[in-house]
Amino acid sequence: VQLQASGGGLVQAGGSLRLSCAASGRTFRRYVMGWFRQAPGKEREFVATNSWSGASTDYADSVKGRFSISRDNAKRNTVYLQMNSLKPEDTAVYYCAAGETGQGMGVNDYDYWGQGTQVTVSS
Repeated sequence: VQLQASGGGLVQAGGSLRLSCAASGRTFRRYVMGWFRQAPGKEREFVATNSWSGASTDYADSVKGRFSISRDNAKRNTVYLQMNSLKPEDTAVYYCAAGETGQGMGVNDYDYWGQGTQVTVSS
């Protein structure tokens, strides 16, 4: 599967952005989907994950209550990350990823990665 992330940009603290990740192929609904982020000088970290059906989600503590992951298996083969109440510490390159096994929070739990989209939150 190939992944294409989009929707990043520059936003003021307290603002919102919605990231999208479009997947190619007809087997999108078989994959667990996740979002990760990587700030300069830091390791890539888990943000959110969504089961193949979308019924099960999990979030990093730092984004709980502010971010929401969802997916459209029927029409668009796309996973979304709605980000509200953004903070300067959310600034990073955001990556979407697809996994063939169970939901996980580790980089090694995912098999396919998108190219990343930059999110910058100004104070």
